Amino acid sequence: MLTDDLRGIWAILLKDLRAYYFKPPNISWGILFPFAFVLAFVIRDGAALDLGGLGRMMPGLLALTLLFSTTSMEAIVITFERRIGALERLLLAPLRLPALLVGKLLGGMVFGLATTAVVLIAMLAVFGLTGVRWWLLLMTLILAAGAFSALGVLISVAVKEVFEAQTLANMFRFPMMFLGGVFVPITSLPRWLRGVARMLPLTYAVEALNVAISGGELLRALLDLLVLAVFAAACFAFGVRVLSRRVA
Repeated sequence: MLTDDLRGIWAILLKDLRAYYFKPPNISWGILFPFAFVLAFVIRDGAALDLGGLGRMMPGLLALTLLFSTTSMEAIVITFERRIGALERLLLAPLRLPALLVGKLLGGMVFGLATTAVVLIAMLAVFGLTGVRWWLLLMTLILAAGAFSALGVLISVAVKEVFEAQTLANMFRFPMMFLGGVFVPITSLPRWLRGVARMLPLTYAVEALNVAISGGELLRALLDLLVLAVFAAACFAFGVRVLSRRVA
């Protein structure tokens, strides 16, 4: 049974990457949209021609790119396949439901990490990063990709129509974008908004990336990684439960 699950996960991962993810509109959405928002805020602060202004927002830009690229299709793939009957055909295979969702989740993770790697390489070429804790950077990107992709899975199984999935995804993404520490430090938010920010996975991704790139308290970053792992596991487990009820 484990062998069948692993084969199914691999087949679903490859199918989704070819059919849904690696398409020009998704790539541009994952890269250009977050960069445009970051650039707008840098220009607003009078740092349009200052590379340091962009450099200080590098952790936020990486996290934002990862968020939008992982959820660009993840939040609608399962809903779309349920509408056309493709998901039911997958369920006829000798594959357990959690393994099916792992394959779906990995598709979003791989695409998100690949897109973020492009942005990271561009940053290295422009800013020439030094003193980076690469192991922490890599662990943060992987766990954040898992958390964002698991959120996309949960959104996708929670609704019936594709447009509902897109709307629900944006209800999560846009508050995270403005409250997650990308543009405004968490400490400068009102106290009640800080509480809201602490419930968002993007907050922990940005914090850990800041420590990895700019330095800071390592223990705090490790706690951020733990929160991201717990968030990913919780969203995935809840997604499995919701989908199992819907296809029963």
